[in-house]
Amino acid sequence: MEESDDQIAIKVQALSDLELAVLICLVAEQHCIIETERSLIIDVEKELRLIAQKVFGLTCAVLNCTEHTTLDDFGSGILVGDDGDDYFSSRTTKANSDHISSMMDTPQSGSRRTPKSPKPFSPLDSRKIANIVIARNLNDATSQVQIQALELVRGKRNFSRTAVYAAPRPFLFIALNASGTRRLTLHLNDQFFISHKHRGEDGLPNLEDLAAKDTETADDASTSSVVHTPAHAHAKRQLQGMLFSPEDLAQLTWRMADVKISSEVRAYLHNIVVFMRLHRAVAGGISAMATRHFNALAHALAPLHSLDYISPSLIALAARKIYPHRIVITAPENERSMQWGSSLEAVKAVLDGVTAEDVIEEVLQSVEVPL
Repeated sequence: MEESDDQIAIKVQALSDLELAVLICLVAEQHCIIETERSLIIDVEKELRLIAQKVFGLTCAVLNCTEHTTLDDFGSGILVGDDGDDYFSSRTTKANSDHISSMMDTPQSGSRRTPKSPKPFSPLDSRKIANIVIARNLNDATSQVQIQALELVRGKRNFSRTAVYAAPRPFLFIALNASGTRRLTLHLNDQFFISHKHRGEDGLPNLEDLAAKDTETADDASTSSVVHTPAHAHAKRQLQGMLFSPEDLAQLTWRMADVKISSEVRAYLHNIVVFMRLHRAVAGGISAMATRHFNALAHALAPLHSLDYISPSLIALAARKIYPHRIVITAPENERSMQWGSSLEAVKAVLDGVTAEDVIEEVLQSVEVPL
């Protein structure tokens, strides 16, 4: 067990920032927001697709949202064909189908009905929700579409005009938005577990590796014959070479459940929550859901650092991921000191340029860290 734990820790240390964000959400069974510059959003989308396939061996669907995206567009955009096998359901689905077929072919005693041969599924019925759904520019979609996304995230199912699709396991919904754009609707925004801002200098290692391989292939093509590999064979080769197996994810989830937290560290976590709510620049966003996510992320981070307990540094790290997309900065005229006669100009000067990240850092410096 310790040897496998060490191997997982080595794998975790080699992950990029985007890969680590996806891993944390898969282990915690939650969802995330990823923000990047508008010029990089297509490349980040490609990187996330490669992460889903190469690192975790999961199916992936990309939905490009605009203000004209309809509910039907959303419902069809999150589906993938059933020709590819994801590593959780391939064997189970086959075994279940064989079991169901044998039950249908076996006559029941005392029954006069003749068994009917099962009808082939229609192309619509053969599709399913992808393990990882990337909703690009979800904040540009209408409120109806965002409510549908909220229903999918909370209920893990999506209703279409003809069928009900259940989300697979594992399931991860990623909102990929451009930095500096408007927020998601209130309840959908609060439902997302963590947020991560990807900068250009952080790099896109999987996309860069793919581009390097394509360059090598193009160079070799001029001197050798080209053998085309079928798409399904390519998918299976990626599945075999995935970095994190289902056993690795399950082991991290089990270890997350066994993580311990002392009373002093728990008090430190709750003090951060209280200081967030009382901060003069905060108008909202420190919800009960955020506190539950805060606690869950602290537990999820411990096994990734080969720990079975939560340290104060993990609490501070969790706060930097839980609250940036949630904190709402108050308007100067609504700042609480205005109620007892503060100058509006002075309040504007204090709040000028204050961001959610500034609030988090100020709170972390104000709260006493347990020894």
